[in-house]
Amino acid sequence: MDKNCHLWQMQSPESSLSRRGRRAASHPLRADFDLFAEAMDNHYHPEDNPEGCLPLCIAENLLNWEEMEAKLRGIAAAGPTPDWVASYTSILGAPAFREAVAGFVGKHIAGAELSPERFAVSAGATATIEMTAFLLGDPGDVAVIPAPAYAVYSGDIGNRAGMQRYDLHPADEDPVAPATVSRLRVADLERAHAELGDRFRMLILTTPNNPTGQIYAPEQLRELADWCIDHKIHLVVNEIYALSLIDQRASAIASDYDDVPEYTSVLPLLVERDSPYLHWWYSFSKDFGISGLRVGLIYTHNTALLEAWGNSGAPSITSNYVQWLLSELLQDHDWVAKYQFRNRQRLTTAYATVIATLKQHDINYAPAAGSLFVWFDCSRFLTDDTDAAEQTLWRGIFADTGLLLTAPDGMAAPRRGWFRMVYSGIPQDYLAVATERLGRWLAS
Repeated sequence: MDKNCHLWQMQSPESSLSRRGRRAASHPLRADFDLFAEAMDNHYHPEDNPEGCLPLCIAENLLNWEEMEAKLRGIAAAGPTPDWVASYTSILGAPAFREAVAGFVGKHIAGAELSPERFAVSAGATATIEMTAFLLGDPGDVAVIPAPAYAVYSGDIGNRAGMQRYDLHPADEDPVAPATVSRLRVADLERAHAELGDRFRMLILTTPNNPTGQIYAPEQLRELADWCIDHKIHLVVNEIYALSLIDQRASAIASDYDDVPEYTSVLPLLVERDSPYLHWWYSFSKDFGISGLRVGLIYTHNTALLEAWGNSGAPSITSNYVQWLLSELLQDHDWVAKYQFRNRQRLTTAYATVIATLKQHDINYAPAAGSLFVWFDCSRFLTDDTDAAEQTLWRGIFADTGLLLTAPDGMAAPRRGWFRMVYSGIPQDYLAVATERLGRWLAS
């Protein structure tokens, strides 16, 4: 026994894992987690820690938590919890919740009537993306994603499903001055298809985009959707920021927008086309600022996909209690409308605060239609056009200012030196401190 114990102590803990486990142990989910932990341990406070760090890297919206917390607390206190909360329910989501979701999405996002039976619910956006990739793609299949894009898509589609990511740079996109409306065209998809062939299994669009805040015009969505249907390629449109929109008429930023169309959801087109190749993703984490409650959605007319989801989605079920709370909240349409109006005002104020500093120092940025981000260009501060120099710059900004921007790894920016700032995860007065520090650094 002693000998066996000694042999075990000589082995690395990773040797006890499967190949998948060893890979997971050696590949952090995000490249900025180490610095994020450091920033949180030394978090800024105006009185207790005025020289502390300000994490601006995690896509959270905490600007409205006071109102949201009061609403959820009021729901919980208003009456008894229904009996179904304590029992198993449909793996696709509790019927009462899917009914409430259909009413909310139809009224506030789609502007069209939607069927509750075509929704499936999972424990957050990550689970929704992972399940979709697992059920629609095989290992080695490819998801094409217009770049720059959310870095963690790679893990979401790859860790379980084994799909690969292909970053597609639209040929007409200006890497120095990105437009508010994406320049993705059918010709770009044809170019990717010519390279990938039958491995091109899925096209993922995020609108508004992470990190640029770009959107897609209605006719553009129609052309891209029809191309995907014709080629039997799954188009998934992620509208996780559908209600996190910037007020483009605000005087401080209005000059950035010239004939930008209103944000348009793909859902009316999805209903109209009635195709098994069109799908929609959503989560309550961004527009409602409740990422910790873990609720993601898919809407699809692909009945086989929903059947497969119901047969394999048990590991990613959302808590019944959370589904009940949100069922009650979503049926209060007046409260939702007022909440989202305030959310848009606060996001616009925060966004404009950052933009003012960038304009003052002549820094290029992408004029965003929505999302929680400013995507801006620090390439003139690079010492060399290499990944190592970009990493040094990103870490140097943190060391010099205490501002932790999102790590540039994995977003496939067309040029090095562009960084993402999340402006919605700290209070407005904290953001004023952050932009003042950033301005000093830009001027130094």
